[in-house]
Amino acid sequence: MFKRLMQQVDRVLGRGVIDDRLYDELEEALLQSDTHIETATTILDELRRAVREEKITEPAAMKERLKSAIAARFRQEGPAGLTVADESPTVYLFVGVNGVGKTTTIAKVAHLLRRKGFSVLLAAGDTFRAAAIEQLEIWGERAGVSVVRNQPGSDSAAVIYDAIQAAKARGIEFVLADTAGRQHSKGHLMAELQKVAKVTEKGLGRKPDEVLLVLDANTGQNAIRQAEEFTRSAGVTGLVLTKLDGTARGGALLGVYERFRIPIKLIGVGEKMEDLRDFKPAEFAESLFA
Repeated sequence: MFKRLMQQVDRVLGRGVIDDRLYDELEEALLQSDTHIETATTILDELRRAVREEKITEPAAMKERLKSAIAARFRQEGPAGLTVADESPTVYLFVGVNGVGKTTTIAKVAHLLRRKGFSVLLAAGDTFRAAAIEQLEIWGERAGVSVVRNQPGSDSAAVIYDAIQAAKARGIEFVLADTAGRQHSKGHLMAELQKVAKVTEKGLGRKPDEVLLVLDANTGQNAIRQAEEFTRSAGVTGLVLTKLDGTARGGALLGVYERFRIPIKLIGVGEKMEDLRDFKPAEFAESLFA
């Protein structure tokens, strides 16, 4: 994910001299990887301090300190993985803009839960697009789970409410709810998402067990804007990073986590149903520069 960044760093460090020009070039490399300016400044301040205090003179050692500074920003407090409710059904709301892999992620989570022996029900809450309902039904069939749906244009919150009631009646353990791929700049759609969260709480008797914001790892700085808006409207509890199998520049993810402290729950590493992983910070940090 940061391979391109490390290639640039290698070129910069190839001069073999640690000076102000080096720091300027490192800053440029971080910014080109979509790292937020404030995050880049903090990382370089830490690097300067380490070089000074540890008397680092070799570029190779400096590179390792840079790796450590970046990797440290993905360390998380608390247990890894998704929250599971004491009382069924456990309900996960999936939010995010169109094209990030939200529906595919829902299918992957359903597949994972089914493999572990749990019963799952999907809620086609993205009633804004007929294609989204059809897509979820196709994925539901592949994962071997049922889908609660309604007509395109119907009330999204009502679909999710009905799914929760159906899960209670059938003794189903998990409800995975899709929501419209709302452009975060559209206020009325974000207001509808707030309604979905409230109606879900009413039907469940508690807040959703997870509100998962799905982000494309290639999104860039727009990821910060998305996280800001969705957190305000839906109370996001976790992030899912998709398309990490691509050429993700990824630096924006540093800023998202550092600014909002929303734990990263899952990562998508491919298109297959099995290509979903629990986020393990230590392992992820090791793989950032592989």
